[in-house]
Amino acid sequence: MDALKYLVLPPVINVLLILAGLALGARQLTGGAFIALGLISLLLLSTPLASHALRQGLEPPALAGPSQLRQAQAIVILGGGRDYASPEFGWGDAPTNASWRRLAYGAYLHRETRLPILVSGGRLHEEHSAEASLMAAALREVFQVPVRWMEGRSRSTAENARYTAEMLGGEGIEHIALVSQAWHLPRAVAEFERVGLCVTPAPTEFASQPPPGIQAWIPRAYHLHQSTRALHEWLGRAELALRDRLFHRGG
Repeated sequence: MDALKYLVLPPVINVLLILAGLALGARQLTGGAFIALGLISLLLLSTPLASHALRQGLEPPALAGPSQLRQAQAIVILGGGRDYASPEFGWGDAPTNASWRRLAYGAYLHRETRLPILVSGGRLHEEHSAEASLMAAALREVFQVPVRWMEGRSRSTAENARYTAEMLGGEGIEHIALVSQAWHLPRAVAEFERVGLCVTPAPTEFASQPPPGIQAWIPRAYHLHQSTRALHEWLGRAELALRDRLFHRGG
């Protein structure tokens, strides 16, 4: 399923369209259309305007402030991946930049509210250590913030939710503040609510406005990456909506 998912995301889908066009014949109408679609869509998705539009449509409002977390009983920070064999900290692997942003915001919210923290992330490819342990090390050694719980079994957002609910249920915790990137958080909130938790979204890393003028139309690899992540999230939302529809029909 994962392999199929990446086939429909940039830049693979664009390359496949171009190859299909070449196979059909560049001088043929259909072949030329496939090639043009592959190239134009690749360039368009690489622009600041496109990446901003795709991400902004995913994002919930920001927290007005830590006072909005009055009902929360814990802060849950979701893992955002790992960098392998990172030499800086002596941990072996280290959190990715996306995870660092989540950890920084979670540490800030902890200092403002004194709520206990749970970090969630497992071993996607059977690594030596769970992502949660890397996140806990970062909070402890870099931000000087304690971690009460480490959920290290999950491999997806749905599993983040399920295993976190199991862990916190034993502590009598029903309401959490959930920290992740703004573009990812609505789907994550839906997954956590599906397992019975009340959730206050705590989004971070909102999409920046595109630059003015012609700069907004200049393609860059960075913006292609941002567009791809946003499209991945839109696919995840579609999958979640389909699961909900099938579940309700089945019920």
